[in-house]
Amino acid sequence: MEADDVALLAGIRDGSEHAFNRFIDRHQQSLRAFLRGLIAAADADDIAQETFLAAWVQAGRYRGGASVRSWLFAIAWRKAKDSHRRWFRQRQRESQYRHEMSQPADGAAGIDERLAVRQALHRLPMAQRAAVLLCLAEGLTHTEAADALGMPLGTVKSHVARGRENLRAALGEETNHG
Repeated sequence: MEADDVALLAGIRDGSEHAFNRFIDRHQQSLRAFLRGLIAAADADDIAQETFLAAWVQAGRYRGGASVRSWLFAIAWRKAKDSHRRWFRQRQRESQYRHEMSQPADGAAGIDERLAVRQALHRLPMAQRAAVLLCLAEGLTHTEAADALGMPLGTVKSHVARGRENLRAALGEETNHG
């Protein structure tokens, strides 16, 4: 698969729309899933589009030090962080009189398991959430996730371990109280 991705990037560098479309088809689902785990679904779709456009523009910068997949996730991670920062600054400006962000309802009857996991994920710090999503949901190795996130390998391993513990605790609390 990696050789195919490298070949597709070469085609993209040469301006091949066909290669670009195949690249999008190959990575769109997992990229969107990763982003939807980090940010709101509507924003995730926008960031995914921005990521693919950036990959088109930056295809010539890929040097092969990381897998193409982790290179693409690195672009998405940076764009998601930038989007999150913009959202947070805007939220602070708009909510001068409100200092609390909305919290999901505790113990709401009928919450399905997927919603509970999503809510628990969103309680994790963003960097920890990203490491958990890449390693556990997307199947990247710790090394690939470290490349994608621009973090030391030990930090990613720590984020995944802590994130897993925090998710277990959060989901245990919800199932015991719900």
